[in-house]
Amino acid sequence: MNVVITGSNSGFGRLTAETLARAGHTVFATMRASNDRNRAHAEAMAKIANVRVVDMDVTDDASVEAAFAQIAQATGGAVDVVVNNAGRFSMGVQEAFAIDAVKELFETNVFGPLRVNRAALPHMRARRSGLVVHVSSVVGRFSLPTMGTYTASKYALEALAEAQRDELAPLGIDVAIVEPGAFPTNVGNNAQYGVDDTRGASYGAVAQIPQKMGESLGQLFSSPQSPNPQDVADAIAALVAMPAGKRPLRTVVDNLTGEPARQLNAYYDAQRAAIMAGFGLA
Repeated sequence: MNVVITGSNSGFGRLTAETLARAGHTVFATMRASNDRNRAHAEAMAKIANVRVVDMDVTDDASVEAAFAQIAQATGGAVDVVVNNAGRFSMGVQEAFAIDAVKELFETNVFGPLRVNRAALPHMRARRSGLVVHVSSVVGRFSLPTMGTYTASKYALEALAEAQRDELAPLGIDVAIVEPGAFPTNVGNNAQYGVDDTRGASYGAVAQIPQKMGESLGQLFSSPQSPNPQDVADAIAALVAMPAGKRPLRTVVDNLTGEPARQLNAYYDAQRAAIMAGFGLA
């Protein structure tokens, strides 16, 4: 299969690209600034068999369109799988975030996948087959203090993916969501944090949650029980390998809070089915 992965310079994206390439798929590993700050990553990825590096910034319409034009030319329009992995993390009390900062977060986490899908789906619709994978988070299903901006972006992504799955199923295209928990990746390197210290300071202990949570996760990640990011790549690879029409909507990858998230998903799915029946959409 021809697989397009966004945010392939590191983390889940890079591991997924490597995993699918080893499985024999042709992987278009996209990343922004592949000739600039991500040049070393791009050069390393380009050395892997079955991997082709393509420059793409998911926050820029022209960049996404140019990247897919290049991919379509290389594949004859056969885009089989898209993995919307590119994303930014955010943490801090909501009042401490400038509105423009939250808009930037949504540009990557929400509008980015929308741009990529608009570029990819015409190729999939023409062939009446394909798979779109959205890398969300377990906190795309519930919100936590000081994580409201980030979880809001993941809530939005899940809502779009959930509706899109029903829209595309009659066209032979699958949509799946992967919900990782906390993993030791470099997601914090490009993260947003509430920077208005004057506003944040008045929250007292609540404002200290990001630091305390970071310390706790740091201890976990340095222990023998640290979760392995490869688990997320393997989960995505498993979805790619599944027969069309048989892929689950949500896959939780989390050994810490995974079971409550799975239970929440199961209950939600049953209630959503009942609501859809009430709207005549069973």
